[in-house]
Amino acid sequence: MEIYEIIGLIAGICTTFAFVPQILKSWKTKSTRDLSWEWLFLLILGAMLWFIYGVMISSLPVILANLVMLGFVITLIYVKHRYG
Repeated sequence: MEIYEIIGLIAGICTTFAFVPQILKSWKTKSTRDLSWEWLFLLILGAMLWFIYGVMISSLPVILANLVMLGFVITLIYVKHRYG
């Protein structure tokens, strides 16, 4: 594995897992009033496009980070829908 791939994986882990505290807080408090639907939809669109881009250029760090991020954003959308 090349150094740029390692850096990409570390960057992907950091930015992707930055969503975990927000998911946990939203789940515990059952409050998502501060999360706008527009932000969530832009975020999921961006993650989907980055994922497609990663596939097109065969970049494992981009693919993995955005696949996990899609899962996290979908979780936030579910929590927002459920607890509004």
